Amino acid sequence: MQTLNEMLSRKLLTSAQHSQIGAWIAHARTPEAIMQMPAPLWRTLELASVLMNVDADLTQPPLLSEGM
Repeated sequence: MQTLNEMLSRKLLTSAQHSQIGAWIAHARTPEAIMQMPAPLWRTLELASVLMNVDADLTQPPLLSEGM
């Protein structure tokens, strides 16, 4: 939810989109279920992720201070 909240604060999602995506994720039990999100919401989430460069964050090596 932290990433969704950040997307909302950056105005990459509307309040309605934030609520709908958050509700979908909260009720999905598996990654496969999340992937079944309605296409318009999924496209919105994908675009917001690209604009935030989320993939770059996921490919960064962990900080040396993590795990200590």
